Amino acid sequence: MRILAIDVGTGTQDILLFDSDQPIENALQLIMPSPTQIAAGRIRRATENGRPVFLTGVIAGGGPCHWALEDHLRTGGRAFATPKAATTFDDDLDNVQRMGVELVSEDEARALDAEKIELRDLDLNAIRSALAEFDVDTAFDGLALGCLDHGAAPPGYSDRLFRFDHLRRVVEERNDLRAFAFLPGELPEYLTRARTLLDSVDVDAPLVFLDTGPAAALGALQDLVVAKNDEQLILNLGNMHALAFHVKGTRILSLYEHHTGELTSEQIEDFTKRLLAGTLAHEDIFSSKGHGAYYADGASVHDRETDRPLIAVTGPQRGKLRGSRLDPYFAVPHGDMMVSGCFGLLWAFAEKHPRCREQITVALGVGHAGVAAAH
Repeated sequence: MRILAIDVGTGTQDILLFDSDQPIENALQLIMPSPTQIAAGRIRRATENGRPVFLTGVIAGGGPCHWALEDHLRTGGRAFATPKAATTFDDDLDNVQRMGVELVSEDEARALDAEKIELRDLDLNAIRSALAEFDVDTAFDGLALGCLDHGAAPPGYSDRLFRFDHLRRVVEERNDLRAFAFLPGELPEYLTRARTLLDSVDVDAPLVFLDTGPAAALGALQDLVVAKNDEQLILNLGNMHALAFHVKGTRILSLYEHHTGELTSEQIEDFTKRLLAGTLAHEDIFSSKGHGAYYADGASVHDRETDRPLIAVTGPQRGKLRGSRLDPYFAVPHGDMMVSGCFGLLWAFAEKHPRCREQITVALGVGHAGVAAAH
């Protein structure tokens, strides 16, 4: 069985090809620039050359390409976009037009003298080409895909709050990190980026989607040092988002989410200690430009246990906590931190596709109770 796992982040897209006939440590890996970084580079080159840009494609991750577009417009450059591509920058197309972007149809774009830049989160042809150069078979038995989706918030609804309401809703419906895994037909309509990501798959194969935050946490739980503890605080410091899960196995006790770039090391320490102590209020996070804090199972902010569990850190910005007073453990599931999310995606695939479950869970070393088991 061969499963392609792709974790689409802000800085990188992390790609792992799982083969059940090989030890998990032998899984082929690619750590490549994220699609939004690639698009941002193309926009900046057009700006340097004094060329207008035409953005086509579908809704995709923003961040770097959004900032590059703003810089392009700020310098007097022109920008055109199809409505589908424009939703990358804001679900409200009026706001995109207020940025200075001119909306056009694909037909109208044919007459434009502009640099064409396609927006998308998934380019399977590029991945196939890279693997083929190393004589790797590009046939897959399934795909496990992840990205962070804020969701299409209604007008006037905070994107940060809408995203956090989604996290809270999932936990309330089923308190398990694996509950964030969705089959294509199960994805909520408002997760437009996730739906577009799955729709971009051009092969007939089983699929699963998992948000990048829970994916990293499920990956970190596969580190045997992390797994041997009954209780953990898993902190994923991504390039854009920081997401902390206080868990017992895969059961969530509490969580908070923030923007990594808005946080100092001292703030991460403070928020994490207060989450564990049960004194971190939602407004503490939201008012500092984060998403929010949540205590599961009806717990209040005053009645949590104060004994500190193991604090495990993963993610490309984990260096923010080097030498921290939290004394964190830097998780390295299966010997590789950068594909923690991919290991979590594989666990999600096993969760949603029972016929493949045993082969995957045995390879990952995860037990039926939702925690990693000794190899």
